[in-house]
Amino acid sequence: MPKGYIIAHITVNDPDAYQEYIRRDTPILEAAGGRFVVRGGQAQVMEGTAHDRHVVIEFPSYDAALAAYNDPAYQEVADIRRRTADSVILVVEGA
Repeated sequence: MPKGYIIAHITVNDPDAYQEYIRRDTPILEAAGGRFVVRGGQAQVMEGTAHDRHVVIEFPSYDAALAAYNDPAYQEVADIRRRTADSVILVVEGA
């Protein structure tokens, strides 16, 4: 079965408040089977435009990734991200 991924491209507008999102989202997503593969770090845009921060979270399946994103506990915490950053979030099935 192909794995699932949550991929996020984020530009943080309020770094202090955004730390609360990181502190609270990590245990929720890990409890749902997520494993952070990429979380911030150096990045260079080679073509086009992008946000400043990139995150890739691997899940056992596409359905597991969707379930994690749609989990009410995660959605409550995601409101912090929505208030403190601009983001593009994708749920993707792996190869």
